[in-house]
Amino acid sequence: MDNTSKTGTQSIRRVLHLLRLLAEHDAQGLTLQDVMAQANLERSTAHRLLSCLVDENFAQRDAASRRYYLGIDAMQMGFSAMYRAPIADTLRPLAKRLCRLSGDTVFLVVQQGDYALCLLREHGEFPVRIFTIDAGEKRLMGIGAGGLALIADYSDAAIAEIHARHEKAYLKAGLPLQTLLRHARTARELGYAEIVDGITPGVSGVGCAFAISKITKVAISFGAISQRLDATRRKAMGRLLVAECQAWREDPERG
Repeated sequence: MDNTSKTGTQSIRRVLHLLRLLAEHDAQGLTLQDVMAQANLERSTAHRLLSCLVDENFAQRDAASRRYYLGIDAMQMGFSAMYRAPIADTLRPLAKRLCRLSGDTVFLVVQQGDYALCLLREHGEFPVRIFTIDAGEKRLMGIGAGGLALIADYSDAAIAEIHARHEKAYLKAGLPLQTLLRHARTARELGYAEIVDGITPGVSGVGCAFAISKITKVAISFGAISQRLDATRRKAMGRLLVAECQAWREDPERG
């Protein structure tokens, strides 16, 4: 590969890295200084690349805050890809397998900024089915087992920032900051998240989060009546989730 090709490839990788950064921080946006620090770029290079993305509608800059966000065309590309290879279709075999193994209701959520968007709900053989959330609905991360598994990957400081942006909604859900932090710390210690009588009284859940790309995180969770999902079974189901999600990452064709 000649020097020209290497330079071109390097520029492409830098732009793709910037798009990933913007996607990861789209809820709050990034300043030029943020981009410089996180992408390890000099000011002139960061400004030049961001300006190009803005000109091409792959990024937008808020005039008041001077923060950068994903642009219309970047989002449109994401919407277009959803029709070709939906996350739900990719992970449906895993969800169905977990239904067979557990008999419980299984949920698949994907992180969207500060939220967890439900993509799939599959019901097992257990006669009492759980309907706490349906495909297409979203909730703040931390509310629900899958959302808690997602937010547990963040540092305490980052969780505090997310909580501050949506404090009223979290308090309405019975999650003051210290409670959310306590739940997240427990999830980190266990390796999976658990909710007892959370969104709906009498319903509990266990969730596991993992990345399916450099910027896309999903979580799969079990939901069941609390009487069925007691402490002993939550532990067993948590371990099952962790093992099955890890096995899927190693072999996505496994069904």
